[in-house]
Amino acid sequence: MDWVSWKAAGAAGLAALVALIVVVLVSGGDGPSDSQGEATRASTAKVERGDLAAMVSLNGTLAFRARPDGSPYSAVNQASGIYTELPAVGQKVDCGDVFYRVDDAPVLLLCGPTPAYRSLSEGDAGDDVRQLNQNLRKLGYDSAAGVRIGRDSDVFGSETAAALGKLQAARGLERTGALALDEAVFQPESVRISKVIGIPGGSARAGSDVALTTSNTPVVHVDLDASQAGTIREGDKAKVTLPDGAPSAGRVISIGNVAETGGKGPDAGYATIPVQVELGDPSRARGLEGAPVQVEVSTKGVKNALNVPAAALVGKDGGGFAVELVEGNGETALVPVRLGLFDSAGGRVQVEGDLSEGDEVVVPAL
Repeated sequence: MDWVSWKAAGAAGLAALVALIVVVLVSGGDGPSDSQGEATRASTAKVERGDLAAMVSLNGTLAFRARPDGSPYSAVNQASGIYTELPAVGQKVDCGDVFYRVDDAPVLLLCGPTPAYRSLSEGDAGDDVRQLNQNLRKLGYDSAAGVRIGRDSDVFGSETAAALGKLQAARGLERTGALALDEAVFQPESVRISKVIGIPGGSARAGSDVALTTSNTPVVHVDLDASQAGTIREGDKAKVTLPDGAPSAGRVISIGNVAETGGKGPDAGYATIPVQVELGDPSRARGLEGAPVQVEVSTKGVKNALNVPAAALVGKDGGGFAVELVEGNGETALVPVRLGLFDSAGGRVQVEGDLSEGDEVVVPAL
């Protein structure tokens, strides 16, 4: 840690710290009365040693969870014929439901990361079979068929055939117990339609996109300045200020690997990295797609740092900072300190000076 570097603390933390110190200095005036001094010194806090986090303030936009770069998923059609029914933009389609129809035959949405690339029938095995089995288990069709599919089974057995037959019958497909390539589209999860590419009455061609999708879960999309790459990590906690001013807990869930450059105007040459932040309660952001929000990400800062409450800092004559150490006889003495990282979330600041863990310092009453 560079003890004289305030940049790591972040502009927001520094501003808060300076404002706090100004208040402490101004409140001193020409010196408190004896009774005021006693009241002030009655509040103390211990010098601690522990981990501190930095805070990165960012601007974000409410969107829907998609690829790590923020782009939607492609739903690739494998059926040939005429589109007779298509979903609408904004519509939600759940795993196991009818996604669209070709020649009036249903094409199902099934969920999993592996795209459909072959027809599946009894005796097949692989990751695509595993995700089919997971769909049938989660949707309850194995129980409905009176069978039990293994939790992590990647084998298409008689149990899979029986459960799949139940799903096909429920959705208006021919009950074959095998999954033809053109009967389903796999997406990572239940989807929200962001764009419809197919045209009702138009030709459905195998291998062509029928729609673009996202999840139906609101998230925050942030264009992180490329110069800040490495300052935040997946899993970092965040606080999101929603458009109504209410705070919401959040967490960084994805960080893009490729910087993107603005193409026109003042953004030309300005490189950013896409970041997605999930909300602790996504329902609070429903209907606010595209709205701007403020995001504060708590990053991994310094470990095992000696630290005091920021309110314990006082200014020294001639510049710099000190804390008022409570000595063993009850008297106090000013101890100069050098400042490190400011943890705005915890209200504490990293210090270096003639202090030890467990010492008590005065926290002036404001």
